[in-house]
Amino acid sequence: MLSLFCVQVLAQTKPIVNPKAELWKKEVIKAIDSRAKDAQVMVDMVFSFSELGFHETETAAYLTKILEENGFTIQRGIAGMPTAWTASWGNGKPFIALGSDVDCIPKASQKPGVAFKSPIVEDAPGHGEGHNSGLPLLILSAIEVKKIMEREKLPGTLMLWPGVAEELVGSKAWYIRDGYFKNVDACIFTHVGNNLGVSWGDAGNNGLVSVEFMFEGSAAHAAGAPWRAKSALDAVELMNIGWNYKREHLKPTQRSHYVVTDGGDQPNVVPSKAAVWYYFRERTYEDIKAMYDDGIRIANGAAMMTNTTVKHRLLGTAWPGHFNKAIAEAMYKNIQTVGLPTWSTDDQALARAVQKMSGAPKKDFRGNPIDGLAVKLDTLYGPVQFSMGGGSDDIADIAWNVPTVVLRFPSNIPGTPGHSWVDGIAMATPIAHKGVVAGSKTVAATLIDMLTNPKIIADAWTYHNNVQTKDVKYKSFVDADTRPAVFLNTEIMQLFRPKLKAFYYDPSKYNSYLEQLGITYPTLEEKK
Repeated sequence: MLSLFCVQVLAQTKPIVNPKAELWKKEVIKAIDSRAKDAQVMVDMVFSFSELGFHETETAAYLTKILEENGFTIQRGIAGMPTAWTASWGNGKPFIALGSDVDCIPKASQKPGVAFKSPIVEDAPGHGEGHNSGLPLLILSAIEVKKIMEREKLPGTLMLWPGVAEELVGSKAWYIRDGYFKNVDACIFTHVGNNLGVSWGDAGNNGLVSVEFMFEGSAAHAAGAPWRAKSALDAVELMNIGWNYKREHLKPTQRSHYVVTDGGDQPNVVPSKAAVWYYFRERTYEDIKAMYDDGIRIANGAAMMTNTTVKHRLLGTAWPGHFNKAIAEAMYKNIQTVGLPTWSTDDQALARAVQKMSGAPKKDFRGNPIDGLAVKLDTLYGPVQFSMGGGSDDIADIAWNVPTVVLRFPSNIPGTPGHSWVDGIAMATPIAHKGVVAGSKTVAATLIDMLTNPKIIADAWTYHNNVQTKDVKYKSFVDADTRPAVFLNTEIMQLFRPKLKAFYYDPSKYNSYLEQLGITYPTLEEKK
């Protein structure tokens, strides 16, 4: 009787996996393949907008219109950010969030498909990070999965959302603070890469705080009576000197860098106001906080030496990344099913020309050769064993609150420098379009798994609670009164938006953005 009872209990508690799930995955993969043209149009359109963080107005209007037309309910202006939104559909559990970044890079304007520097608008912003591709990928996935959910009456809620101002790490900690993820069961995030891959555990990157220090003194004639001035610029320079001496006594995992955002108006007037903007990066919350505190102390010291005053304001923040094992393992099985795109001779020719032009290394950081586009899938990577630190992404703030993975999809060229016009070359070409389709199929198949197999999300929360957050608890740098820095990039976009509008993609007239720009794909050498 006892053994029979145990069998009955196990039968009652064992998650029920829908036997039709594999058929639905094949169906949705085939459907997304048939929508390659939609992927191309969306990717090219967002590429042409070229909008910096907090000013992704055209991007937001365009993408939410598509979602609204497909039955999603839009909530705009979330977390105090005019270009932030959510698009939700469905009801009940599981509640799955789908996100990707949308902003671009300053001075990265670049014509796609040409293997040399050729800006669309000189000195304008451009998609030199590839953020024009992630949300089009997710929109295709969500629309096709929604069709199956409606037809089969599958419970669940899908919520799409943009990573606004990711280059400023300026939104996701605010999304968490304001409760937009409080009911979410799991999050799938996507980011452009050069292979189709996912990983779990400690990602090896740094978290950060982004903070501006604003000094104020008093002005005077720089030649006539400089002794009557209190130079705010002197305070900025002294702070920078102090911080640069401090670097010697920081861990080798730190990264810190700054730009002077206000250095005065003209040389003959001693600056009464000046400001400097810092990123303080480290591997743990405690070390980031220590750098932040040191920065404040050094700023106060510089103010004391110059008899000026100083204030500071937080502009952005991100935690170090840590991602979910259970969801990553489920996703990797679908990666293996979908596989890499079939690259054409032209695709590979452009990739190799860009690698040569940009001085790409012969191997990546894992020792894999860099020679054209990837033709072999990445493996499923677990936690890094050692890291010297590096970049940051505020998706980590989501991941420390909700089980999250990041799908990397192959829409860019291996070996590029990052945050550069070079990284924009592929982002409105067949390379980007094919990579988005492959990524979209992977996400859609993973969504079917999560909607039909409750064990995936149950295991995801077990990992999240018992491994990821067992000893490390999330503490935000953003308090209740910290406003998002929506004023950033305003002047740049006011200058360049009118110039960029002349180059917005018109899919009613042109089959591709390459065609609209009159580019022969690929163009490997500049005509002299």
